Amino acid sequence: MLWYKMLHILAMTSWMAGIFYLPRIFVHYVEGREAGQDVARLEIMARKLYGFMTIMAVFTLGLGLWLWLAYWFESPGKWIHAKLLFVALLIGYHVWCRAYLKQMQRGELSRSGRYFRLYNELPLLIFIPILIFVVVKPF
Repeated sequence: MLWYKMLHILAMTSWMAGIFYLPRIFVHYVEGREAGQDVARLEIMARKLYGFMTIMAVFTLGLGLWLWLAYWFESPGKWIHAKLLFVALLIGYHVWCRAYLKQMQRGELSRSGRYFRLYNELPLLIFIPILIFVVVKPF
């Protein structure tokens, strides 16, 4: 079972790397476009990164479900429900990123670089409680 945990952590780390980096691409895209720079490469990078992070999200969720079912007979405590709530928020953020990616592909990404810098901080606010619930298991 430890191999599944390791793979779950590896996939989650890769997913989170994409979650943290994609909004930075949005920042560079809107600021580059405002400066009259060619931003076509950023569109390609964003599309490919989103595909990669989606695959990693599927692996993370699949392995997490596997682990949850494997330990079903043990009572994990109420922390797991809180963790799953924040995982659902992270999935929502992932889908929200897709909406911005689609706007970018249509050339309609209109938010400011400052907005996307702040937007980039949201997954950290979601991820910290997940870590606390998994490591500390407060309840």
